[in-house]
Order: sequence, then structure tokens, then C-alpha cells
Amino acid sequence: MSASGGNKAIFAALAANLGIALTKFIAWFFSGSSSMLAEAIHSVADSANQLLLLLGGRRSRREADQEHPFGYGRERYVYAFVVAIILFSVGGVFSIYEGIEKLRHPHPLEVPWLPIVVLLVAIGLESFSLRTAMKEAAVHRKGQSWLAFIRHAKAPELPVVLLEDVAALTGLVFAFLGVGLTIITGAPVWDAIGTLAIGLLLVAVAIILGIETKSLLVGEGARPQDVEAIRSAILDGPETSRIIHMRTLYLGPEELLVAAKLSFDGKSRFADVARSINAVEVRIRSVVPIARVIYIEPDIYADPQGSNPSTDAIVIKGLE
Repeated sequence: MSASGGNKAIFAALAANLGIALTKFIAWFFSGSSSMLAEAIHSVADSANQLLLLLGGRRSRREADQEHPFGYGRERYVYAFVVAIILFSVGGVFSIYEGIEKLRHPHPLEVPWLPIVVLLVAIGLESFSLRTAMKEAAVHRKGQSWLAFIRHAKAPELPVVLLEDVAALTGLVFAFLGVGLTIITGAPVWDAIGTLAIGLLLVAVAIILGIETKSLLVGEGARPQDVEAIRSAILDGPETSRIIHMRTLYLGPEELLVAAKLSFDGKSRFADVARSINAVEVRIRSVVPIARVIYIEPDIYADPQGSNPSTDAIVIKGLE
């Protein structure tokens, strides 16, 4: 996986979640806290998430073949979508179920101090994981807000890990409040409420990730700044004076397809047109290196109005 995949953040989150899950299960076993059980399941789900992200990154590197001529780059989106919909939802639904059961059949905590100790340790480990993810993301954020980065990032791994860590820390706070209020008041209902809050949080994160990843799966075009850079690169030379139409599509987080129909002089020789197309492709790749698949169709532009617009105008029409 490339650097934009955030491997360091994924491994940091995986190590933290495995250790946290073990300690949470131990705390639940001895204390009987439903919040601790919900948090343990949450950590197991997060660990599986990271494994799936790593698997998706590995499978996406396979070479293109006859069945998949554009390669397997979008597998990273598929695995991120699985993380969002299945694992988060399973963890969330289980936590909601456990919270409802605890409301119906409450029982006191048996070792009240143990969950508190485990939760404090878990908060420290999750904070380390989140800090690592934020440092990795800062390289690619490029001045965007965190919300904008999560919404517009083309590599799914870092947004997934960031949302996981934020959800994990928030869930730990819910569990801490639930266990703490149960210890103070002696009412197990607070532990159940904390469990329900964790479940609702996980479902909410699943919905957010599902929406963002679905957009990538359906197919997104290049960022507006990249589209403008490609247009400028095409017109920054004597080869063509007009873009008849242009389309872009992400084949994977680091691979962009560019297809454009360009107007050429009808009197140009075929060899000259071929050299012009090669020159345009070189300029495109120089400004947007991830534009690895480029298709240029030469054409002769016919103004439907019969007028003579300026030679530097850009006309965008539907695909023909």
C-alpha cells in the first residue's frame, strides 16, 4: 500500500485494539459490566477492521488482467465498505442488544474498580492510536479541515482509522461515565445506558462511513483543483485550442483515468496529431502524476452557432 494508505496508522490502531480488547474482556469477566463487554466487542470489531484494510491494500496491488483491465485499485474501497457496514453495524447492534438486556435484567458490578482501571488504560492507548493517525493524515490533509479531509479523501484507510479512533475514545468515555455512575449511585441502569450509547455511536459511525465509501465505489471524478490543472496542461501548448469535452474517474486511490476529446486542425498530418497527443499526455502527468490512464480523442470542432469564439475557450459537452 502506498503512503496515502496510512499503514503506520493502521498497524498502530491494530496493536492498540488487540491489547485493549484483551484487557476489556478480562475486566468484563470479573466485573460483569455490560459496558465493558460492549467495549470489548467494539475493540474486536476494530481489530478486524484494520485486518480488512490491510487485506484490501494488498489485494489492490494485483496486476491488471483481461477480466479487470484497469486493475484492482477499487478493492480498497470494497474492503472499507465492508468495514463500515458489516463490522461497525454488528458491533453497534450487539451493544444495543446488550444494553437492552442489562436494562431488563440489571445486576450490580462485582469488582467495580477493575473496569475503571482498564478504561483509563484503554483511553491512553486509543489516544496514542488517534495521535498516530492524525500525524499520518496531516501529510495528506493539505490545509483542509478534518471534516473536509474525511469527506474528500480518495484513500479510504486513513478516514476509516480516524473515525474508528474517535468513535473508540468517545465510546470509552461513555463506558467510563456508565461504570462510574453505577459505582457512585449503586444503580446498574447507568451501565446499561452507557452500553446503549456505545451501540448508537457505532451505528452512527457505520452510516457515515458507508455513505462516504459508497460514493467512492460508485465512482468519483478528480478534485476540482486537479481538473483545472489538467485543463490548463492540455491548453498550455500549441497542439490544441479547445477541449470539446473531458471526463475523469478514480480507478483507485492513486490512479486517475482522464478521457478527453480535443479539437485539432483538420489539415494536420496523422503523425503530427500523434506527436501532439503524446505531448499533451506528458504535460497532464507532470501536473497530476496519478493520471496514469489517459485517452485522447482527436476531433475537429464544429461550432453549432456558426460563430467564431476565442481560441482559448473551453466547451464542455456530453459524451458522444
